[in-house]
Amino acid sequence: MTIRNAPPEAVSPAPETPDRTEARLLEAAAGLVATRGTRGLSVTELARAAGVSRPTVYRRWESADDVLRALLAHRAQLVITAVGPRAADRATIVDKVVRFGDLLRADPVYGHLLTEEPEVFTRYAFERIGRSQRVILEWLAAAVVAAQQGGTVRAGSATDMAVMVLLISQSAVLSHRTVTTVIDDAALRAELAHSLDGYLRP
Repeated sequence: MTIRNAPPEAVSPAPETPDRTEARLLEAAAGLVATRGTRGLSVTELARAAGVSRPTVYRRWESADDVLRALLAHRAQLVITAVGPRAADRATIVDKVVRFGDLLRADPVYGHLLTEEPEVFTRYAFERIGRSQRVILEWLAAAVVAAQQGGTVRAGSATDMAVMVLLISQSAVLSHRTVTTVIDDAALRAELAHSLDGYLRP
């Protein structure tokens, strides 16, 4: 659009692309959940926080629940990216999965859910395999296949193993605040690594 009273040489800003708009919406959704919880995430509040209209939100998601699912998948992908390149051997898989748990707990969105709304984390993590779990499972399964080819992970269905690794690590993440009253963080990480290594070992 034209900016009123702009000097002749001024150029109107280019319209936001769909990708940029969705990224902006997800960033705003993350801020709402991290500071106000899932109850503070509504289509109206999201539109206000992102500076867009409600139809802009509805063109992408049908409800606040859909927004939350997309947000969790997006944050999971960000954590995977932060963990680094895909693992290709058992030791690296174990190290990256343990690190993934650390980063997930440190993430503002997941950190809030784990601390303040663990029932929401449980619902989205365990009641059904959602988008965030599929993102993680695909990452894990690809790493398992690569490690199997190198001989450091036992034979078997990479998808099945990825599911079990996800269940073990999710349980450790969800229980972290409780169990660290009887086992310190370093020991918990070491025991988780030992469990994963033993499970994947040929």
